[in-house]
Amino acid sequence: MPFDRGTFLKAALMLPGLAAGLSGLGRADGSKASQASMHYQTTPNGSAHCAACQFFIPGANATANGTCKIVDGSISPNGYCIAYVAR
Repeated sequence: MPFDRGTFLKAALMLPGLAAGLSGLGRADGSKASQASMHYQTTPNGSAHCAACQFFIPGANATANGTCKIVDGSISPNGYCIAYVAR
């Protein structure tokens, strides 16, 4: 399906924002991306949730908050963000 001009322009305008959000993946200073920049939410996105993400570091038990390799702060195992990558 070909893209029309409007769709192309919207995608082109979104790319820098996405790149800025994902820039936390490889920061040389070791800092993590903010929850806001990664659009973190404490609820899952369908079947996608932090406990099933390769970047999630589990807490003390299955229901406890953990951490993330790329997103700063306390992370719910039921949360979700735009960096989600299934294990």
